[in-house]
Amino acid sequence: MGAGGSAEDKHSRELEKKLKEDADKDARTVKLLLLGAGESGKSTIVKQMKIIHKDGYSLEECLEFIVIIYSNTMQSILAIVRAMSTLNLSYGDAAAQDDARKLMHLADTIEEGTMPKELSDIILRLWKDSGIQACFDRASEYQLNDSAGYYLNDLERLVKPGYVPTEQDVLRSRVKTTGIIETQFSFKDLNFRMFDVGGQRSERKKWIHCFEGVTCIIFIAALSAYDMVLVEDDEVASVSDMQNHAKNYNAMFLSGPNTFEDAGNYIKMQFLDLNLRRDIKEIYSHLTCATDTENVKFVFDAVTDIIIKENLKDCGLF
Repeated sequence: MGAGGSAEDKHSRELEKKLKEDADKDARTVKLLLLGAGESGKSTIVKQMKIIHKDGYSLEECLEFIVIIYSNTMQSILAIVRAMSTLNLSYGDAAAQDDARKLMHLADTIEEGTMPKELSDIILRLWKDSGIQACFDRASEYQLNDSAGYYLNDLERLVKPGYVPTEQDVLRSRVKTTGIIETQFSFKDLNFRMFDVGGQRSERKKWIHCFEGVTCIIFIAALSAYDMVLVEDDEVASVSDMQNHAKNYNAMFLSGPNTFEDAGNYIKMQFLDLNLRRDIKEIYSHLTCATDTENVKFVFDAVTDIIIKENLKDCGLF
């Protein structure tokens, strides 16, 4: 009888200990949901978390991005060449028009993600053409990857034998996010679970179940998209679409270099003014550049401090 009671007491204590450990773990777990329009920089922020709070990218992982980088470069020059016709622009050199035709032919015949010398030579010549540069300067009038100028300016480096992508090359690579991608990391004694979801409209029906138990929603709006339309609907302005979805979110990154503060603050206020529940919901906004690791590190540190402060408030300790 006594032995049985002792065994039950021991089991009870072990169960209480396990429940307490689970409760402590749950209290230290922060669930972050990244939202925003397609190509706003969400996946770049996730990559930054891997660089800042995990071990970064191994050599093998960096090499895996070569295919993506070459594909992004090809997509960019093709978009510019097609826009030459749409915008009724002329090539600076007649030979560039022949190169454009060759490019279109190669685009249909080469394996995606490869960059044979014939192709890279054509792209390099086209990129130097004054007409192509004039078209690039009007990039807001058509869909063009943000990384276009970065990769095209550096193409000679990218096609050298033995090329290994740098962290910046990796950060600027673009693959459309489909479904939900979870990244886990620890920082300031907190265990973060960050969820990146597809930003295009077709992906949004997959968001809903992610909202359960969310600590913080980080809504990312690209300042560079202020005069652009959506990739999937050229009748809807990108910023208008982002505003429609920002009304329910309580943290916000405005991604783009902080060059024009007045313009940045104006756009920021367009989002903050949507908060009709200021008495119970705070929105914290930060202007940052998604590809600037040190800047993102500083901003995320501030976001974490806010989360810790809110947790202490909930516990009555602040």
